[in-house]
Amino acid sequence: MLLKDFYSVVSSNQDEDGFSTEIKINKTHRVYQGHFPGRPVTPGVILMQLFKEEAERQFDCKIELQTATNIKFMAVVDPNLEENFILQSNIEKENGSLKLKGIAYHNNCIALKINAIYKIIP
Repeated sequence: MLLKDFYSVVSSNQDEDGFSTEIKINKTHRVYQGHFPGRPVTPGVILMQLFKEEAERQFDCKIELQTATNIKFMAVVDPNLEENFILQSNIEKENGSLKLKGIAYHNNCIALKINAIYKIIP
């Protein structure tokens, strides 16, 4: 976990469509002291990192970002509105890489869409 105590996994499951993980944000985490005081917003790079950490957890491996395309930040993730959000991802393992297509939902809205390829670190 890159940011200690930033979030906890509430639930996680896998079905034919991929992985779905509910995450609870620690709205008192120090990252919100600077981003932004009085109006907390979860940084987009942290949302991207959560997809990486979830892929590592699901596949029990370490990975590093190789390429990311179609990254679309579509809504603000404000932990004061709703502490929980959902990561839905379809992840395929091939040729030493993980290919991820993910959507993050927060407060009944799509917050982020991402397509990424991560290199598996031996």
